[in-house]
Amino acid sequence: MQLSENTILITGATSGIGNAFALEFLKNNNTVIICGRREDRINTLKNEYPNIITKVCDIANAKQREDLVRWAIENYPNLNILINNAGVQYAADLHKPIDLEKLTNEVDTNFIAPIQLATLFTAHLKDKKNAAIINISSGLAFVPLAFMPVYCATKAAIHSFTMSLRYQLKDTGIKVFEIAPPAVDTELGHDRREDKSQSHGGLPISDFITEAMQAIKDDLLEAPIATAKGLRAKGEEMFPILNK
Repeated sequence: MQLSENTILITGATSGIGNAFALEFLKNNNTVIICGRREDRINTLKNEYPNIITKVCDIANAKQREDLVRWAIENYPNLNILINNAGVQYAADLHKPIDLEKLTNEVDTNFIAPIQLATLFTAHLKDKKNAAIINISSGLAFVPLAFMPVYCATKAAIHSFTMSLRYQLKDTGIKVFEIAPPAVDTELGHDRREDKSQSHGGLPISDFITEAMQAIKDDLLEAPIATAKGLRAKGEEMFPILNK
């Protein structure tokens, strides 16, 4: 796949993996549109990288998702790549009634939003050269960490949805990718840490983005990255090891 001269919309791109994709695609001579719910982060990125196009949007909100798609197509009709990246991650103690607000937010952000955005953009993307939908799942789509069951379940659902989307769109020009990161050194899951600025360790994000960009360039439509390859290959065999 061509990695330059595209117009790309990336959700959840104010930090972490989404931000890394945005900066990497920007370096490769693309028009990069990012959205995020934190206006302060959006403004900071715009000041630092004036060429990035920004939009404040909470993709957990259905109306804001619809408004985002309408705005993007009207203002950037050459848009040809959607990266569904935004995600939230909560721990859950299943001995107790689950926090319904967190449950709803996690499912809306990680699962419902990518499905709706993908299907809202499909008709537009069918007419575009080098068109793609890139869904960011996780190595935990294949082997869950039991203490964050909803996050893992949403990523497993994204893996399944991506397979179906790829099959249904096989006769169009839209390539459908799944990038499955391992644990990457970002702030994901900071809500459950006392120090909110602390990352959770894992693969350096520069190493992740190098491998992920190569997978996209090589048209590797399902691309587990680094240690996520082992989770994909061994599946349930890895569950007791990951959760010991």
